[in-house]
Amino acid sequence: MATKIAKTTGAPQTMEELLAHTGYKLKGFKRGEKVTGRVIEVTNKTVYIDIGGKAEAVVAEQEFELARDYFKSLKTGDEIEGVVLISENDAGQVILSLRKAAIDTMWSTLDQALAEDKEITVRVKDVTKGGLLVDADGIYGFVPTSQLGHEAEGNPAGLTGKPLKVKVIEADRANNRLVFSEKAVSEAAEIEERRKVLAAVKVSGEYEATVVGVVPFGVFAEIKIEPKQKSKKDEQSEINKLEGLIHISELSWEKVDDVSKSVKVGDKMKVQVIGMDEETGKLALSVKRLSEDPWGIVEKKYKVDSKHTGVVAKIAPYGILVRMEKGIEGLIHASKMPAEAGFSEGQKVEVFVESVDLEKRRLSLGVVLSEKPVGYK
Repeated sequence: MATKIAKTTGAPQTMEELLAHTGYKLKGFKRGEKVTGRVIEVTNKTVYIDIGGKAEAVVAEQEFELARDYFKSLKTGDEIEGVVLISENDAGQVILSLRKAAIDTMWSTLDQALAEDKEITVRVKDVTKGGLLVDADGIYGFVPTSQLGHEAEGNPAGLTGKPLKVKVIEADRANNRLVFSEKAVSEAAEIEERRKVLAAVKVSGEYEATVVGVVPFGVFAEIKIEPKQKSKKDEQSEINKLEGLIHISELSWEKVDDVSKSVKVGDKMKVQVIGMDEETGKLALSVKRLSEDPWGIVEKKYKVDSKHTGVVAKIAPYGILVRMEKGIEGLIHASKMPAEAGFSEGQKVEVFVESVDLEKRRLSLGVVLSEKPVGYK
């Protein structure tokens, strides 16, 4: 039972009398209520905030650990908005969640880092099949394997739980998509040199190339580029040798079925640059575009119903491919072949044009009959 002090003066004797005398009103808080307060103190474990209660409010411990960098950036006097998690703990304190404020601030930091190409530090949470799951002060992001430098790519599992310096390459809060690049930091010098070399590459330009790899879908070739801004290291650097892909469809105007039969490693060839990836330094190359497209004459030369002599290039279940001239083939569909006709590869055949589709580069042919069909009257 509270002890009452004799009223020897007119001074307030109880908490209620004191509050009534000063006019100060204590606020009561409910779970889920939004509150605004001012930072009083930031320690190694929490943040103390004045929200007008009978005791300072504190940040939930688990939130402080999740966004430690954000909370440590707060200063005395900063105004902040939070949500009440616990209206009063055993110490009489209100427990607040500042997660929204922390996330808002972090997204702003990420947007700024992207705009200014600044590096930040994240912590690796897990290694997945496609890369690294990382924590950016309470916001999860991803570092794809393609964005890991050589050293990190060699031992991604060894990075778990460790801080990692990265650059933001995509920050989309609306879709909760956050992507980082580690190699943009660890291989920054190499990337900058590659950019100098790429700046000297001309799309549609012609270059001498050396085949360095042959795969079923095309050819990898290397070209040498003289950078516009030449450095002392350029003569020893391998970065001025850029690699590109000549897709199988870009090797020749004629259909190529087996790349290995027409190209081998070490071959020299003239190529045209038809595209580039500034991030990877990879080029898209073409051989066939250095020569005139044979289909440019099709509309005038191969009119519907016109007759021509071709050579059987391939026999397939769906019909006969006939080579009319270099780069131009037509198809005699299986349904259009005379029942008594027999064909073999390399055989000359008389055909007529049934239809032409310039957009799809298709020439439909029919066989010119030299003898009357059986049953003809």
